[in-house]
Amino acid sequence: MQEENQLVEAILTYNGKVIDYGIEEEVTKRSKGPIEEKIDLKGQTLFPGFVDSHLHLIAVGETLLRLNLSQMKSKAEVMQAVKLKADSLPEGEWILGDGWNENEWAVPEVITATEIDEIVPNHPVFLKRICRHASVANSLALDIAKIDHQTPNPEGGIIDRRKDGSLTGLLKDQAQDFMIPALPPIEDEYIQASLREAVKYAWSLGLTGGHTEDLSYYGDFTRTYRAFQKVIEEEGHYFRGHLLVHHQVIEDWHRQGHSFLSGSSYVEFGAMKIFADGALGGRTALLKNGYADDSSTKGVAVHSPKKLKQLVYKARQYDMPIAVHTIGDLAFEYMLDAIERYPSLNGQRDRLIHAQILNEELVKRAEKLSVVLDIQPQFVSSDFPWVVERIGEDRMQWNYAWKSLLARGIACAGGSDAPIEPLGPLFGIHSAVTRTKSGSTDRTVFGEEECLSLYDAISLFTKGSAFACHHEGNRGVIDKGYAADFTILEKDPFTSPIDDLLTMKVVRTVVDGKTVYEGD
Repeated sequence: MQEENQLVEAILTYNGKVIDYGIEEEVTKRSKGPIEEKIDLKGQTLFPGFVDSHLHLIAVGETLLRLNLSQMKSKAEVMQAVKLKADSLPEGEWILGDGWNENEWAVPEVITATEIDEIVPNHPVFLKRICRHASVANSLALDIAKIDHQTPNPEGGIIDRRKDGSLTGLLKDQAQDFMIPALPPIEDEYIQASLREAVKYAWSLGLTGGHTEDLSYYGDFTRTYRAFQKVIEEEGHYFRGHLLVHHQVIEDWHRQGHSFLSGSSYVEFGAMKIFADGALGGRTALLKNGYADDSSTKGVAVHSPKKLKQLVYKARQYDMPIAVHTIGDLAFEYMLDAIERYPSLNGQRDRLIHAQILNEELVKRAEKLSVVLDIQPQFVSSDFPWVVERIGEDRMQWNYAWKSLLARGIACAGGSDAPIEPLGPLFGIHSAVTRTKSGSTDRTVFGEEECLSLYDAISLFTKGSAFACHHEGNRGVIDKGYAADFTILEKDPFTSPIDDLLTMKVVRTVVDGKTVYEGD
């Protein structure tokens, strides 16, 4: 992956590093000592370790432990799952679920508190939408959280109401935080168990690392960071965890003496995370010209432009780059304004996450800045065709336009945003190349002119992810002195039909020269 079509026969590693590569016989002769172990791949194909540039690792583990609604194709199916869960629990116990997505249903209507009350009146229920920028709570859960028709909307959030002022149960963006004090306490063991399951699952999908944002969601920065240290370092679940630091915990982080890229080779700190807006699914992504299918809203600004500049300034005071959730074009504009006012320091690169809705002017400004766009190719599979109606056909030229962005010299890194989208780099690579709905009989190509080559798509999850976290000098390609992190597939994607990516098996995952996963 140093360049396209480059293949070698053998790789020699020592102490977690690549020390030589080339023709097997010649590599063996150049070795300065005996070869301790030889692994014959027998025709399988080895790549630099795939890394997901944007996910929520502990939350991925939670979906493996909790009620997972992401594959359900109707509201009725979700309701049935909630009812079955309630029947298995003592009365009064919380029911927590993740992943419902009304855009995948034949009738795309959101869930309401009243509907949940009808089938589960005696359990508090809290169900997060797939984007995690909206959730629904039933009446009992709202009562426990002390949310009623008089509760004002928080800054950057919406408590959804009917015309008569009554609550629908839907909470958007920062309004979801009202639920936190009411939810069951999170134990250390739960965080660690979720992380442990997530890492094992990531290995099985060929991931050797991930850039993850978890540190502000589980009650305490220290305990969450400690979970990463315990599970990954002490227990030996080796994984390159690059931890974004949410601005809400940045003071705790700073007081404890941490700095950008400090930590270990397995668990290190990345940029300061900020949210600028919401998501397209719930119409909370911040759009300059509003929504084509709902003229009443332009989305939600999580912070004012002034506050965003203050947060960027704070990051610079701590010698940190920023990583900002920016889906809508107005949110992207606000962040460019802030970065131009307080540029990154010491060769650091800021990260603008998602960057789905853009225009020519914003692209021109971004070209001049030290930024990386964290993109999620699977969003094409999940967002089209409904996103065209939501944004407007005449405003789609620079939306999800990754080939054009790369052609303009803007660095991009590939991720999934799991658990919002399914974890798995092969799914993302397939979406980037085909721009179709994965696994669907509908073979419509959405924006064919933006299809990436297979090489460029794989680069997003290797070289791109390494560049995004300032590790382009020791990760992301196979070269001397680089990390011995490898993803090994059962066959070569470059010589296989592209749809084989959807079923292709990962046969081995290697981190730091250690095999952490072997498939059947």
